[in-house]
Amino acid sequence: MERRALGKTGARLSVVGFGGIVVRDVSPLEAAQHVARAVGRGINYFDVAPSYGNAEERLGPALQPYRDQVFLACKTEERTAKEAAAELHRSLARLKTGYFDLYQFHGVSSLEQAEQILAPGGALEAFVAARDKGLIRHIGFSAHSEEAAARLLDAFPFDSVLFPVNLFCWREGRFGPLVCQKAAQKGTGLLALKSLAKRPWREGEARKWANCWYAPVDTIAEAKVVLAFTLSQPVTAAISPGHAELLWLACNALEALGPPPWEVPLATGIDGAPIFKTTA
Repeated sequence: MERRALGKTGARLSVVGFGGIVVRDVSPLEAAQHVARAVGRGINYFDVAPSYGNAEERLGPALQPYRDQVFLACKTEERTAKEAAAELHRSLARLKTGYFDLYQFHGVSSLEQAEQILAPGGALEAFVAARDKGLIRHIGFSAHSEEAAARLLDAFPFDSVLFPVNLFCWREGRFGPLVCQKAAQKGTGLLALKSLAKRPWREGEARKWANCWYAPVDTIAEAKVVLAFTLSQPVTAAISPGHAELLWLACNALEALGPPPWEVPLATGIDGAPIFKTTA
């Protein structure tokens, strides 16, 4: 699998990442099988968070045979230094590791949260102290607000930003380009959320994919289109949705695409069919 540089970190990540929620509520054996299969397919980027149920407890033992071969990212939703430091240590213990390659503020969704992180006594202080101690190697954040992401990128030399980079968000709401552009200007690594998203869940809709916060594409033809779009942007890697079947779908779609240049959707025509452009 192709690997791309993550900003200025020196790390090179598989372009498809393993979302840790894939192993939530599975048996330890099944978790180990998923991780072994992912590593066998060339995946070296794994991302998890305490909010993913028991995913940390499942992923940690499954990753132990490969820990020195992979890039492990974790997150916290805590916004104060004291609480963030405490959660960092809990996550290290659950994942049975002495350090994280990347530790991130999880789901920053407002300017107010960004300011809390940056303020005296805010969680950024704990992250910097942990980096100084070797508990984390790189500092990043995930966000669902362009305003909050821009504020953080302007305030601190973050190593990475994890943000939705998705065909439908860009085409219908122009949501995402600002963050991509600013990350490129700063030399910050860009990681993609929701690359396989198709639309929000409809009210009352039966959720076929219970671990997804959105309705994902789930055919190889659709996956090729949306993955090609995401990876045609200045993105290091796209994290898989929350089910093993969708992780393997992303891997299969990438293999089916072959090496770039790819045709990626530029817009939608009058008949609803996508208009494609070729990108290197």
